[in-house]
Amino acid sequence: MPVPWFLLSLALGRSPVVLSLERLAGPQDTVRCSPGLSCHLWDGDVLCLPGSIVSAPEPVLVPTHLQTELVLRCHQETDCELCVRVVIHLTVHGHWEKPEDEEQFERAADLEFEEPRNASLQAQVMLSFQAYPTARCVLLEVQVPAALVQPGQSVGSVVFDCFEAALGAEVRIWSYTQPRYQKELNFTQQLPDCRGLEVRDSIQSCQALPWPNVSADGDDVRLVLEVSEERHFGLSLYWNQVQGPMKPWWHRNLTGPQTITLNHTDLVPCLCIQVWPLELDSVRTSICPFRKDPRAHRNLWRATRLQLLHPLGWQLEAPCSLTAEATLCWQALGGGPCQSLVPPLPRENVTVNVSSWEKVQLQECLWSDSLGPLKDDMLLMETRGPQDNRSLCALEPSGCTPLLSRASTRAARLGEQLLQDLQSGQCLQLWNDDLGALWACPMDKYIHRRWALVWMACLLFAAVLFLLLLLKKDHVKAASRGRAALLLYSADDADFELLVGALASALCQLPLRVAVDLWSRRELSAQGPLAWFHAQRRQTLQEGGVVVLLFSPGAVALCHEWLQDGASATRAHGPHDAFAASLNCVLPDFMQGRAPGRYVGAYFDSLLRRDAVPSLFLAVPVLALPSQLPDFLRALQGPGVPHPGRLADRAEQVSQALQPALDCCVRPLGTPETGREMGPEAGDGT
Repeated sequence: MPVPWFLLSLALGRSPVVLSLERLAGPQDTVRCSPGLSCHLWDGDVLCLPGSIVSAPEPVLVPTHLQTELVLRCHQETDCELCVRVVIHLTVHGHWEKPEDEEQFERAADLEFEEPRNASLQAQVMLSFQAYPTARCVLLEVQVPAALVQPGQSVGSVVFDCFEAALGAEVRIWSYTQPRYQKELNFTQQLPDCRGLEVRDSIQSCQALPWPNVSADGDDVRLVLEVSEERHFGLSLYWNQVQGPMKPWWHRNLTGPQTITLNHTDLVPCLCIQVWPLELDSVRTSICPFRKDPRAHRNLWRATRLQLLHPLGWQLEAPCSLTAEATLCWQALGGGPCQSLVPPLPRENVTVNVSSWEKVQLQECLWSDSLGPLKDDMLLMETRGPQDNRSLCALEPSGCTPLLSRASTRAARLGEQLLQDLQSGQCLQLWNDDLGALWACPMDKYIHRRWALVWMACLLFAAVLFLLLLLKKDHVKAASRGRAALLLYSADDADFELLVGALASALCQLPLRVAVDLWSRRELSAQGPLAWFHAQRRQTLQEGGVVVLLFSPGAVALCHEWLQDGASATRAHGPHDAFAASLNCVLPDFMQGRAPGRYVGAYFDSLLRRDAVPSLFLAVPVLALPSQLPDFLRALQGPGVPHPGRLADRAEQVSQALQPALDCCVRPLGTPETGREMGPEAGDGT
């Protein structure tokens, strides 16, 4: 199947240089302007309110370009601060208005328009500066003599000294006039840190910085931090991004001096190192030493991933920002090199972020990610020329074959049919722009057409066979999972709960899927006993399972209480007593004849007599444990129970598992349980 892919190329930018800065004396701000202009700086900062853009009926002075320069403002020889000098270039904007009829208004023109054309221009230029946590706004008054006033011409510049800023800070500068005649100019700049400037002896905060040195250690890189002993500092390795915040990779608080080894496989061009003393408001210094390292660029390409997004998007994932160029090509079904489209479609220049020094190709097939499994389709290319002229050809290993040609290729033989498929909408469009489009037309209906019925019969047979296997698999899976059983009991005392837990655990080994409130206390507390029972009962019966009523003296007492008082019984029960809550649904099932096939009763013959079970429940099997364990297991497992001999073995296993817990619960028959009130009907046979 012919598929498009993308060619990506990168190129690295130059590394930063070390700057030597001009020094300014004194703390006062100043302003100066080009020869011929006069300018004045208002005292103090002002409030910046750009306002709306207004029209200029006559020429006005507006800022058209901003430049910055870094200088030092020094109070003493070794006590300086970094400062940003701003240069504003000014231009005359607009034209003089002229009368519509020169002859009619000749006199008016001489009197009214000659004077303003010889007048000077004056402007109030606002300069706004932001660098966290500083924000300032100053007002400059500029006057241009009439001799320099030429509409559309530059008249010179104004220089403002200067805005103080922190090392390494990001500064933003805006400039506009008041009133505002056009969109304000804006400028953003990332200031260098101590390492990028010759200021280590001039700025006090730079004198105390730890300085990292990078050297080779075989294939790896050694990072040496020249820090005095017992001095604490922070070290961070991060990926520097042109767009968006930096991406932290590794961070530690250390005590100097330190030597750290970096694996050469971790190096990428944007990997930077930042160090700073662990002090309040300390200055941080950063270096990015691997921008031109060939190993770093090779690692970057190894870590780069190209992913195609449906329908026509793509995403490049890399540790560093990249500048990429995406182009379309196609590859024949049998493989081979990806060939350019003929005629080629225009390339898409997509800027993701920063640059690289070499050209590398990443290939990703559109079909594999966007259009499903690989198919033997024909790729048609539509070329659009002037005057809406269109031509179609099919991409084949031998080239692009016109559809209505007499060539001996497959595309030429099926040209008319492919053209009809395209016109009838049976082809899928892969690409579309002003110069052309790409279409994928299915070819399966033209391959082995005379064998279509045979293939259909084979497919039908395979589908039936698969369905039978699936049904058998579901049956085996259901059998292996075991039948669902919901175990209801009355929590007479702690020993009886241990006995119930032993019974439930033993039944799970048969296998049976047992649900018991003893294992669901958290859900029971969250939902409440009645809601928990309703959910478990509905799920168990929907899956063809069975509800097990485990009778004990406490359970018998609760049943008699409900039968005497009905649903209005108000005796309080524990928050985990699911048996008491379940009687509201269980007893109506028995009264209305819905219990057979859904319920099974059981009791421990050493704790309760059969005649103590209320007669209402005898509508279903009520079996003694452990004496009737084989019958009990047969009732639980339902149809398809194992061989009687195997069932007896399982009953013996369950009996052995129950015996230790049963010995702890044995007491004289008819003795009430500790901690639970028993009704007089507990031993009654009615």
